[in-house]
Amino acid sequence: MSAPRLSVALVVTIHHDGKGGVADDLETTDGLTAWVREHTGPLGDALDARAFSADPETLTAVTELRAAVRTLFAHAVRTGTTGPVDTGALGRLNAAARAAPGAPRLEWPEGGAPAVRTVRADAAPERDRLLAALAGDAIALLGGEERKRLRACPAPRCVRYFVKEHARQEWCKPSCGNRARVARHHRRHRAAE
Repeated sequence: MSAPRLSVALVVTIHHDGKGGVADDLETTDGLTAWVREHTGPLGDALDARAFSADPETLTAVTELRAAVRTLFAHAVRTGTTGPVDTGALGRLNAAARAAPGAPRLEWPEGGAPAVRTVRADAAPERDRLLAALAGDAIALLGGEERKRLRACPAPRCVRYFVKEHARQEWCKPSCGNRARVARHHRRHRAAE
């Protein structure tokens, strides 16, 4: 399995904790710092990820962007959705992307398909470059053909998204598939009793 897109890696920092709850890898500035440093390659020229150190304002900005991207991912995976997209989430995503030179902009008309447009932006501080890189990747995913392969994991208690890599892929990772099979097994045995 290949490494997930940067925007998918961002949204899956919220995940099942293995104990019946939800964990957040970006709960602290240290968590964000570690996450950015783990994604040096995908962040490319946006910033020196190896030297990155998060501050509370950057943590807040990234987690707010993550919430917006999760909202837009949820909208994208719903089949037959013709209703309006969350304009607050769309606005937050596009605002974050504007910090990058030649930043992409996601336009998603009601009942229509998303489209990517390029808008000019000026140079920005490190926080804005990070947000722009994260937003730009989400815009590329949501505005492109890859959006059709975006899925919400159907495993019990899983809150992750993934891009389906092959026709038989059903879950975000093998452990979710195992958890789904175990849950199905228990349901069958309880029904047989």
